[in-house]
Amino acid sequence: MSDFAFFRFASLNLLTEEEIAHKNEIVDITEHVLDAEGIECDSRISKISEEQLAQILEKVRKIRKKKVNPENENEITN
Repeated sequence: MSDFAFFRFASLNLLTEEEIAHKNEIVDITEHVLDAEGIECDSRISKISEEQLAQILEKVRKIRKKKVNPENENEITN
């Protein structure tokens, strides 16, 4: 399921080169985000708007940032 979401992210040019290089990590985190959103199948992912996909990707990025830089979790960004 999240492989399809990754494909949609990539086809809409929403991913950075670094994110593309870390596909497996992005797919794993996306799986968790989709589960939390109650999105359970490819047919639902295929109907999600680009705006909703961007929102899901932002959640994925926040989780990944915490995993990659756990010491910066409380840091405020401007």
